[in-house]
Amino acid sequence: MMMCSRLRPSLPRLLSLRVMGTMASRTVVVKQPDILSANLAFEDPSAFRVKSLGELLRALSIFRFCSFPVLVNNCGKLMTIARTLLGKRGFSLLLRPTVYAQFVAGENESEISQSMGKMSLLGLRPMLAVPIEEDLGESTGEKRYDDNMEAMLECVRMSHSNAWSKDPMMQLKITALLSPELCVKLTTLIAQQQYDLNLLVRAMDGEAINFPGLDESEVAHFLCGLQRLNKIAEASANKVRVLVDAEYTYMNPALSLVTMAMMKKFNKDGAWIWNTYQCYLKESRSLLLEALHLSKTEGFCLGVKLVRGAYMDKERKLAEREGRRDPIHQCWEDTNDSYNGSLDVMLEVISQKPESYRIIVASHNEESVRRAAKRMEELGIDKDGGSVCFGQLLGMCDHVSLTLAKEGYAVYKSVPYGSVDDTLPYLVRRAQENRSVLQGIRKERDLLRQELFRRLRMRGGS
Repeated sequence: MMMCSRLRPSLPRLLSLRVMGTMASRTVVVKQPDILSANLAFEDPSAFRVKSLGELLRALSIFRFCSFPVLVNNCGKLMTIARTLLGKRGFSLLLRPTVYAQFVAGENESEISQSMGKMSLLGLRPMLAVPIEEDLGESTGEKRYDDNMEAMLECVRMSHSNAWSKDPMMQLKITALLSPELCVKLTTLIAQQQYDLNLLVRAMDGEAINFPGLDESEVAHFLCGLQRLNKIAEASANKVRVLVDAEYTYMNPALSLVTMAMMKKFNKDGAWIWNTYQCYLKESRSLLLEALHLSKTEGFCLGVKLVRGAYMDKERKLAEREGRRDPIHQCWEDTNDSYNGSLDVMLEVISQKPESYRIIVASHNEESVRRAAKRMEELGIDKDGGSVCFGQLLGMCDHVSLTLAKEGYAVYKSVPYGSVDDTLPYLVRRAQENRSVLQGIRKERDLLRQELFRRLRMRGGS
């Protein structure tokens, strides 16, 4: 029951899992029909009839802005200039009815409840996200991490206490509770020596564990971080599913180590803690297969958030600067193959043991969404049985989200909340990380435009 940097199973077992994944993928290719269901063509502008005229105009304006690469790439600088020129109040007045209203649920619980209530009426489920994260050089001390924990606990409370949806979810970034520097050091250490999951579980319970390779202050901080995570997991267990985000490759192994320890402790009777797998990484399929093996040997349920990934430019530049192999797939097609192959593997195991595995197909890619829906039908997986759900970002890809919800699938929107100041760094990072998605939303713009013209014609004819 030992753990190394990639949580590796034995080679024969891993090879057999890879063969299983390949077979699942091949099976789908054979069964995939030439003509996809008309219901999931995502080409019907009537999906936007639930939006007000103001919401249509706002979305069209913002998506038009996002279609210019120079504006998206420099949005952080432009925001800083605007704030300097307009002042804090003027900048807030500019942002609140535009970008903020499009991508953020609100600042206080009343505003959030109003947004979530409307979302619930549309058949969509909120997945609340506290927009707190840190990278190297941004660590702020134990007091800030404790404050972040309180914000996460408040997120658990809001997610559970409001009747916005059944089976509530929330997102969590470990670097909001544990310093990125320690996560990087842990990643280096666990590549050299084994770490026992039981050590981390005992540390979560408050035992003074001495982790090899860490100095006294690092051990103290690690113990505090694990106990912060434990408090959040205890508060959410059997109430709210906590989806732990993946971050950068130079700290992801440490994040997975901690997340797997949380799973071992809290996922005995259901998937309450989930891990994220970034399919633009060349190693993503192996990591997922290893997690499946670990969940079986350690006896816990596995929750998977499957994404393509968002840190491509920074990862590639860092690898080049350090003389390492590029961790990202070389082309979009390879990333698609990686995503769809991992999706096939998870749907196959879910069809066999739905009580032990769960997945959120977190994708704006229509082909992957259709593939998942078709494979669910072939395998007899319920649309809203709890084992499979879909997810997109708030304010984006609504033609996919609303259509899926209309067809009876469980659909979540990732919902950040907080003040303009608190959410601005999050919005800038998401815009830059999702620039390819933002610049490729021509179809959504066209559908919004069609719905707008339909309403104008109705007014003109009345």
